[in-house]
Amino acid sequence: MSMVSNYLIALLLLSSTYSYAAPVHQPLGKLAAELSQQSQWNLSISPSGENLPIGSGTAEQGKQLFALKCAVCHGPEGIGATAEPLMGEVGTLADDYPEKTVNSYWPYATTLFDYIRRSMPINAPFSLSADEVYALCAYILSRDGIINAELDLNNENLPLVTMPNRDGFVAIYPEK
Repeated sequence: MSMVSNYLIALLLLSSTYSYAAPVHQPLGKLAAELSQQSQWNLSISPSGENLPIGSGTAEQGKQLFALKCAVCHGPEGIGATAEPLMGEVGTLADDYPEKTVNSYWPYATTLFDYIRRSMPINAPFSLSADEVYALCAYILSRDGIINAELDLNNENLPLVTMPNRDGFVAIYPEK
């Protein structure tokens, strides 16, 4: 065969396989607009507690869960290991070496619930029940005396918890 005929055959083969390999539309998944309306995607919890699920937990329950699911990264006392410290250092933000822990820096306790539910444990996000997340919040908050260790933390009293640094943030766009 001549070089021209080899070239034409190769061009014909390439053009025919391309037309079969590249469909115009692959109907995979769902539209983002449709997905965003599903309840499992609407998880945001406001500082006022809006969208907090019903549930409750105590610091004692949280202590046991922390040892099982959290201590491997945050250390047995929650003051850091391979992950950031959660507890301690309350009142250090004005020091030369401030420590930004959950208990010293975060302005709202509802943020703690939201974060744990969405992303912890790191190897299994969304795996904890609402009761387990309330228990972990109760344990973490009670360790620095933010709440009483005997408090049964729930969707009604979690938004009422006053974090030590609640007033330490300034709005970027203050109300006019």
